[in-house]
Amino acid sequence: MTDRPRSLIGPGDPEPYLRINRTGKAPLLIICDHASNAIPEAMNALGLGPEEADMHIAHDIGAAAIARRLAEKLDAELVLAGYSRLLIDANRHTTEPGSIPEISAGVTIPGNQGLSDEARRARAANFFWPYHHAITDSLKRLQAGCPAPVIFSVHTFTPHMPGEDRPWHIGVLWNRDARMAAPLLDALPRLAPDLNVGDNLPYAGTQVAYSLNLNAGLAGLPHVAVEIRQDLAGPTETEKWADLLAAALAEILAIPGLHTPEYY
Repeated sequence: MTDRPRSLIGPGDPEPYLRINRTGKAPLLIICDHASNAIPEAMNALGLGPEEADMHIAHDIGAAAIARRLAEKLDAELVLAGYSRLLIDANRHTTEPGSIPEISAGVTIPGNQGLSDEARRARAANFFWPYHHAITDSLKRLQAGCPAPVIFSVHTFTPHMPGEDRPWHIGVLWNRDARMAAPLLDALPRLAPDLNVGDNLPYAGTQVAYSLNLNAGLAGLPHVAVEIRQDLAGPTETEKWADLLAAALAEILAIPGLHTPEYY
């Protein structure tokens, strides 16, 4: 783990990331950027109440549970971010305005108001970079046995935004590299005919795929993200999604030539 200058993490707080199944044999790394709504005790929940901490603004509801079951089914390693995106968003460049949001979905975040450059750097050092360094370490392990392991990112999204209903059950997000996205877009409706699948919906992978661009795109590794609608991602649906995604990924992992670095 990297050093933590000006540590914001207390002795009773969680680690900044969790690596699950470090000896997984699948040529696949699963990541979950918004797995947790944890905030260090000394940071007083950033001034928010329990209700706000349980909202989508703090984490991707249901994503961690689905990612864990998927990793189990495929014998894949999983890296989970250990802290809330309200501290710093693991899926945004640290210089982006929304990296440490002062307001999110209309909710003012008191603990994020007027942060100094030093405070922003401390957030990145404590929560952002340890997570991404863990992904790097996991990929190094996998690359010892496979030239190009694939990366699969799990997110969830809200069913409604102001002025917008989101009818998709799941979205497939990708940027320039379609090696995983194209077969996934084919497999999902074939394996689950009633599924409403969005292609770069409700978000475009060109806009919200920083983690994948950083950890996979620059290394030529095949990669894709999914966004699952939160009202369909509760505890009773976890197994269904894990089964479906495991079946689709098993097909994709067997595609000839997939595990070769390519740059787009």
